[in-house]
Amino acid sequence: MEERLRFRKKGQLSPRFIGPYEVIKRVGTIVYRLALLPELDKIHNVFYVSMLRRYRSDLSHVISAEKIVMHLDLIYEEEPVRILAREIKELRNKQIPIVKVLWRHHNMEEATWENEEMMR
Repeated sequence: MEERLRFRKKGQLSPRFIGPYEVIKRVGTIVYRLALLPELDKIHNVFYVSMLRRYRSDLSHVISAEKIVMHLDLIYEEEPVRILAREIKELRNKQIPIVKVLWRHHNMEEATWENEEMMR
């Protein structure tokens, strides 16, 4: 049996989407097999419908697989481009500085709030 690697959510970053990829076959009621690129051959090609997004014909949504450098353990590093906003989050008796970060190869809607101290 060939070993397959799977994407997992890592750290506090929200999951990102790459694609689009063609749906080859409906495997179950909510499970689909996708036609992935040869570079992604170690990724299991069956996905639950909750992990997929309908493709809208907008080239700014597409992230090319060549732009993302994947390590053998399928971890990739997000690179911050710019800080869009700063806030202080108050939790009980503690103040935490947070920043809204725009990441390379992602659009404005995908900017995330991160702990400012973790960004240094």
